[in-house]
Amino acid sequence: MTAPTSQTPHATRHVPLDETQGVPSFEASGGDWSDIAEEAARLGEERIVVNMGPQHPSTHGVLRLMLEIDGETVTEARAGIGYLHTGIEKNMEFRTWTQGVTFCTRMDYVAPLFQEAAYCLAVEKLLGITDDVPERASVIRVLMMELNRISSHLVFLATGGNELGATTIMILGFTAREEILKVFELISGLRMNHAYIRPGGVAQDVPPGAIDSVREAMTTVRGYFRQLEDLMLANPILQARMKDVGALSLAACMSLGVTGPLLRATGLPYDVRKTDPYCGYETYDFDVPTQDAADSWARLLVRIEECYQSMRIVEQCLERLAKPGPVMVADKKIAWPAQLAIGTDGMGNSLDHIKEIMGTSMEALIHHFKLVTEGFRVPAGQVFQTVEHPRGELGVHLVSDGGTKPYRAHFRDPSFNNLQAVSMMCEGGQIADVVVAVASIDPVLGGVDR
Repeated sequence: MTAPTSQTPHATRHVPLDETQGVPSFEASGGDWSDIAEEAARLGEERIVVNMGPQHPSTHGVLRLMLEIDGETVTEARAGIGYLHTGIEKNMEFRTWTQGVTFCTRMDYVAPLFQEAAYCLAVEKLLGITDDVPERASVIRVLMMELNRISSHLVFLATGGNELGATTIMILGFTAREEILKVFELISGLRMNHAYIRPGGVAQDVPPGAIDSVREAMTTVRGYFRQLEDLMLANPILQARMKDVGALSLAACMSLGVTGPLLRATGLPYDVRKTDPYCGYETYDFDVPTQDAADSWARLLVRIEECYQSMRIVEQCLERLAKPGPVMVADKKIAWPAQLAIGTDGMGNSLDHIKEIMGTSMEALIHHFKLVTEGFRVPAGQVFQTVEHPRGELGVHLVSDGGTKPYRAHFRDPSFNNLQAVSMMCEGGQIADVVVAVASIDPVLGGVDR
């Protein structure tokens, strides 16, 4: 159902999908709700189906929710997806292994660095170079991912506040996120869709002054988090809207394959960074926050505490980055050139960098050309790699036929699995609680419809 307007209500009587039900449905769209309810009563229908989306501002993307209601109570809820399908996985089969990073980073556009990291870790497994990745590159990957986890959770807090009518929370959340996006732009050159993490390491080292900039940003972000906590955690209206709403038990999470903050809000401390460490996470000191209420409020608390734990990891990363080192594997048959200097126009390589490539040797120039245009070959085989994404467990299944392009690239996006819980979380509740429940899932449809 679209947002209520002053237009004349439109109601349509439909033959049921299942004739054995013997009860026709009543689909309403547009108009004042009281007029629609009156029209439904006049026609004597027993089932009303309301479409929320696929352009509704409260559905975290192009998501369609089909709600069957009885008065204000939701009796059946279904999620309709596919409106944002981009064909990213199929497109990756026609690009080199390195070019694949520029595709997968665009799936979950709120947390792009996690797709990059998972994909590159999988490629490195296929190449057999996992242990050859420089330590400094792994530290930078962890730094960027944890900063991205904080920025992703800030989007959850900001949009969740906006959906409940608290625009101040939205403004604070997005303002805090800007501080992190500035850091991303400083280090990778882009605020989003970075293609910064690449097979073998990262595109370039952190620039001079970046460590101090990150420390300053974290101090500022901590201040914003204190304001957000003051606004949210003691707010009786927010508690009334979120507590005991969108409940999802541990058994339900296990049955549906739900992971991330939704799972940890049931009391299970499952985190891939602890159970199956990657990028050296086993060497960092941090905790896995949990709650046991298993409702929308518990998920809010888990995400806030996760941000503080990510800040702990960021501080440890900054200490380790004090020691210089390479950021790309030494094998020049795999490594794309790191430290590509950007020209004054910001659009291409600097003249000094071009001069260096062309002046080294003709063979070096030819190799550079072939590496960039043709790419490197990956031994035949298949691999599965997981990372702890802000929304849950992100899995990457890569298959190589021995060529310069993936034979198959498939992603287990956490939002896709978590959306299966919509019906279980919403049925039996009120229409207004659907917005809260979906917001607590925090789905990003770019990852769902990849």
